[in-house]
Amino acid sequence: MSVFTRSRAAKVLSGIALVGASALVLAGCSGSGDADSTDAAGFDFPIDCDEAQPASYTPEYSSTSTGPGTDLTYKIGTALPVTGNLAFLGPPEIAGTNYAASVVNEANKGVTVDLIQGDSGDTDNKAYETEIPRLLGEGATAIIGAASSGTSLQFIDQVIAANAIQFSPANTSAAFTGYEDNGLYWRTAPSDVLQGEVLGNLIAADGAETLGLIVLNDSYGTGLACFAKQAFEAAGGEVVAASLYNTGDTNFSSQVEDVLAADPDAIALITFEEVKTIIPELIGADYPADQLYFVDGNLANFGDEFDEGTLAGAKGTYPAVDPASIADFRDALQAYVTSTGAAELEDFTYAPESYDAVILLALAALEAGSTAGPDVAAHLQSVSGGVDGGTKCTTYAECADIIIGGGQADYDGVSGPITFNEVGDPTEASIGVFQYGEDNNYEFLNVG
Repeated sequence: MSVFTRSRAAKVLSGIALVGASALVLAGCSGSGDADSTDAAGFDFPIDCDEAQPASYTPEYSSTSTGPGTDLTYKIGTALPVTGNLAFLGPPEIAGTNYAASVVNEANKGVTVDLIQGDSGDTDNKAYETEIPRLLGEGATAIIGAASSGTSLQFIDQVIAANAIQFSPANTSAAFTGYEDNGLYWRTAPSDVLQGEVLGNLIAADGAETLGLIVLNDSYGTGLACFAKQAFEAAGGEVVAASLYNTGDTNFSSQVEDVLAADPDAIALITFEEVKTIIPELIGADYPADQLYFVDGNLANFGDEFDEGTLAGAKGTYPAVDPASIADFRDALQAYVTSTGAAELEDFTYAPESYDAVILLALAALEAGSTAGPDVAAHLQSVSGGVDGGTKCTTYAECADIIIGGGQADYDGVSGPITFNEVGDPTEASIGVFQYGEDNNYEFLNVG
């Protein structure tokens, strides 16, 4: 099986990496790292990368209902990060779901979404322990969230046991690909098998020969670290340091010292909001900003939180299309947000995926003629274009008309074509590459 060379990677990573279903499969089977592998210099990688590989599981779907629906009220709950270490992602994700619900309801085509907002929190404050029972108790048969993979894993079994759908716009851990979920777990964000490949090759393409990592010790952090390590080493690089921390930790001096002691050419920060504490320590130790790499869990506009120029040249990745291609959506979302009296969004990370989650659920319910979890789940692959024979459409109203007319809709969303496979993963996805400027904010990098 072929791997990226540095010259090839440099050509591929021209601002955004577009990968289809076959490439996702190839990335997932291109070989796992050895557990606790030791390199020639004696460095022990602290993560068992065999455990990060997706398990094999294919659910069976069945629907007892017939559609299309004519007058369905669909109660959808959200468990998105109002609090916790991903709270900066809450505003765009919550706005995306609210806006999508308004679009579905305004269309008045068979489905009315009754959106019940909730807070996922994180694995430290555990807001989900009260929020998930509340949402299910209020009749939600689908829950959108969490953003954090580690947090989603804390309540996925509870949602499945209630025969409800769990649909995340931002979970990227490969653990969900083979999770025994009875077909009830879905996501619009691609697996970190893909982001890790893009990140590792980006760092190699930039000329780094050695890499250090600071990693959140949960399924998201360790999985992404393994896939990035795999790609970086396949491109000829060497991982020379990796230091873990746990959710709730507030002091990262030992992790920073461990990684800096290896003198790596680049450092990948696979963290959540804790990066705000890590950055000053790295910069204070004179580590060059243009050798730092961020990921979807921490890529944020920091603005005047740091001195001007602190992050200039640093790069990052997250699942995203070229922002210019969804400018109309961003404008419409911002207008919707301000019309409700809320503050303007500062960034749009995972807003498209959150919007698409609601639209897809509504379309699947319409096609099923039911809002019951198993019934909707049996139709999600179909309305996403994962079953042959659908007619392309890009709005809820357009797709709904196809379904109401007896046809099969193939929704291409704001976040991309999506096209679910049989385990609820999108098979067509893109990873954006971004770079920080002097203002400590990031912009899409178009180097191609």
